[in-house]
Amino acid sequence: MLKATESNIKILIVDDDTDLLELLSIRLTAAGYKTELAQSAEIALNYLDVSRPQLVISDMQMSGMDGMKLFEHIHRTIPTLPVIILTAHGSIPDAVAATQRGVFGYLTKPFDSKILLTQVVQALRLTPGTTLPKEESLAPWRKEIITQSAVMEDVLTKAELVAKGDASVLIYGESGAGKELFAHAIHDASKRHNRPFVAVNCAAIPEQLLESELFGHVKGAFTGAVRDNKGLFQLAEGGTLLLDEIGDMPLPLQVKLLRVLQEKQVRPVGSAQTIPVNVRIISATHRDLLAEIGAGSFREDLYYRLKVVALTIPSLSQRREDIPLLANHFLSLLCTKYDKDINGFSPDAMEILVRDSWPGNVRQLMNIVEQCVVLSTAPLISPVLIYDAMQKEEEEGLVSFEDARKHFERDYLVRVLKITAGNVTKAAGIAKRNRTEFYKLLQRHQLNPSIFKQSHN
Repeated sequence: MLKATESNIKILIVDDDTDLLELLSIRLTAAGYKTELAQSAEIALNYLDVSRPQLVISDMQMSGMDGMKLFEHIHRTIPTLPVIILTAHGSIPDAVAATQRGVFGYLTKPFDSKILLTQVVQALRLTPGTTLPKEESLAPWRKEIITQSAVMEDVLTKAELVAKGDASVLIYGESGAGKELFAHAIHDASKRHNRPFVAVNCAAIPEQLLESELFGHVKGAFTGAVRDNKGLFQLAEGGTLLLDEIGDMPLPLQVKLLRVLQEKQVRPVGSAQTIPVNVRIISATHRDLLAEIGAGSFREDLYYRLKVVALTIPSLSQRREDIPLLANHFLSLLCTKYDKDINGFSPDAMEILVRDSWPGNVRQLMNIVEQCVVLSTAPLISPVLIYDAMQKEEEEGLVSFEDARKHFERDYLVRVLKITAGNVTKAAGIAKRNRTEFYKLLQRHQLNPSIFKQSHN
C-alpha cells in the first residue's frame, strides 16, 4: 500500500496488549496516518472528550470495558465516527452481529495488514469531512468495489493477477452482484487501462440488431443503414470489450463471435472486407453455461474460448458483513444526490437489511436505500421505511406461478444430471420418476444427458 504523505488523518488505537498496540501504530504510521494510543477503553473515552480522531480501531477483549461497550458509547455520542473491531475469537456470525449494531469493520487476529489498511481507507472514505491524501490507495483499479469480505478479497486478488495478462475472463455471478464492476476493475488494473472499456448486454439487444452492434455495418447493408457504422469491437480497439449476459446470445451469433475470436478480425454487416481487431474479451453471465451446453443453447467450443479464466462473484447473502458498509456507502451518495441530511440507519433497520436474502443482490440493496432516502423525513432510516420499500419491490418483482415452477423444474433436472454425470437411470431414481417420464421431462426442457457425461470427464 502506498504511503499517505502529508496526512492529517488521526486514528485512535485501543488495546491492552502494548505489543499489538505498537505494531498497529507502526503499520498505520508507515501508511501515513497519525495515531493516538490508548491501553484501555476508559482511557480512549477520556481522549475522545478532548480530541476527535477520524477512526477508532479497538480490540474486542480488554480488561474493564470491552470493545463492544466502547463502540456502543461512541455510537451514542459520536454516531458518525467509524469503529473497526479486532478480536482473536472472531467468526462470521460475530461479525454479522457486530455490523448489525453499527460496527464498521471486524477483523480476526492474526489479521492481514493489507486487509486492515483497505478497511481503514474504506472507513475514512465514508467519514464526513475527511479527505484522503492523493497518494493514498485503496488501489485505484478497485476503488469502486466496496467490501470488507474475505471472500471478496480473494476474488479481487485473483482479478488483479488475471488483469496482468490478456487471457479471456468469464465472470459468473447472480444478477445485481456486480459483474460489470469487476470487469471494469480488471480493465483498470490491466495494461489496457488507457484504452476504451466498452460493455454490451447481449440480452438487451434484439438478435437482428446485435450483430450490427458488435461488428458494425456498411451503408446500405439493411433498411435504415444510411452510413457506415463501427461496431463495438472496433470502438474497443486496444481496450476491453465486456460481453454481459453472454449466456443469452443467440446461437447464430455465437458462431460468428467464435470466428472473430479465432481470427481476431471482424466483418461488418454488408461488407466483403474484414477488419483486424485487438480487443481483450471479458464475458459475464448469471447462467450455468455447462447446463446451457447440455440444453443445446450454448456452443461448447465458444465456452472454452471465453473461459480461459473464470471468476465467481459471491452473492450479497454470501458476504453479509458487507451489507452495513454498502448500505452506508449508498446512503452517503444518495443523501448528496437528493440533498438530504440523514445520519444513518436505526439498529433495527440495519438488522432487517443484514438478515434479508437479497435475491437482487447489491443492485437491489441500492434501490431499497434510495427509496428510503427519498421518503425519509427523519435523521435515521427507520424499520418501517425498510419494510415498505422491500414489500414494494417484492410485489413488482413477482413472476407467475407457472414460470416459477418451470424455472425450478429445469434447475432441479440440471442439478440431478450433474450429480449423476448424465446417468439417466440414476437421475430418474433420485427424482423418483420412471425412465420414460424422466426422458419426457428432459425433452420438455431440451436437456441432453450426454453433455453432462462429457463435462464430468
